Amino acid sequence: MTGRRRHGRPTQRTIKANGISLNVAEQGKGPMVLLCHGFPEGWYSWRHQLEALGAAGFLAVAPDMRGYGKSDRPEAIDQYTILHMVGDLVGVLDAFEAKDAVIVGHDWGATIAWHTARLRPDRFRAAAILSVPYRPRSPVRPTSVMPQTADAQFYQLYFQEPGVAEAEFERDTRATLGAMLYGGSGEGAAVIRANAERQGRTAGVGMVSRKDGMLPKVQVPLPSWLSSADLDYYGAEFAHSGFRGPLNYYRNIDRNWELMGAFEGVKVVVPSLFIAGDYDMVMAFPGAAEHVANMKQWVPQLREIKMLPGCGHWTQQERPAEVNAAIVEFLRSLPN
Repeated sequence: MTGRRRHGRPTQRTIKANGISLNVAEQGKGPMVLLCHGFPEGWYSWRHQLEALGAAGFLAVAPDMRGYGKSDRPEAIDQYTILHMVGDLVGVLDAFEAKDAVIVGHDWGATIAWHTARLRPDRFRAAAILSVPYRPRSPVRPTSVMPQTADAQFYQLYFQEPGVAEAEFERDTRATLGAMLYGGSGEGAAVIRANAERQGRTAGVGMVSRKDGMLPKVQVPLPSWLSSADLDYYGAEFAHSGFRGPLNYYRNIDRNWELMGAFEGVKVVVPSLFIAGDYDMVMAFPGAAEHVANMKQWVPQLREIKMLPGCGHWTQQERPAEVNAAIVEFLRSLPN
């Protein structure tokens, strides 16, 4: 367990977890904090938190989730269910011989982290969640109520047909990541809102043109919090891994709904923290603010809801200092 930290940077290695190989980045020593990224990211989205948590006396571990980066990418769509993900994270703890950990998640990693803490509170003693609030199981199959019109469809519907979004996103992975990271950021959201207001309309949330696809046809700027070298890294990772694995998470949304029926009514009982930006596209979905305000009925030990003004979807990258401080404060408030 020595040599994990060289020159203040995380180290990477491959571990076996739940029958597959996962690439993990790690930094520091102490109680484990397991960091779960979302779409379209990788362990690198936690670069600021790995350093801060390591310096604060914790062992921070950030895997490339199943299908991403240097981790295994099973071909079959049904290998990307929520139960596979929970199993992977339990397997990470086992590989580190860790009795338990605090789980931190963002975007898809937030959904996975909520359910991991919900189903395995014996191994995950607390949860700090970014961007995506906990949502109980809906009464109907999720894709059946996603919005669509003759001209556009909700982005999660666009992702359903294997090969379609892959073809668009893999033409130029660096440009794809740049467009997504800018478009979902606070800076990108501010521009979209301003343009919509000038045109006297409401900005559509998450809708994709049936004719033109998802990505913009013009080059977008780098957001202020992302360097050209950061974008180079992301582009190279997705050039290597492709998008099939990451998109397969979305192709299991209805299957997850079926599987989670067995756990209807089970609450998230561990101490929890929720952080989001007020310019996050997730918070722009209809009813999101009211849902967050009522989240304690499903997460009874929710300690705090922290909203970051002007912050978009990429919470831990856009506002690393505030996110780091909030997570460290939360970790130190927990029983040993």
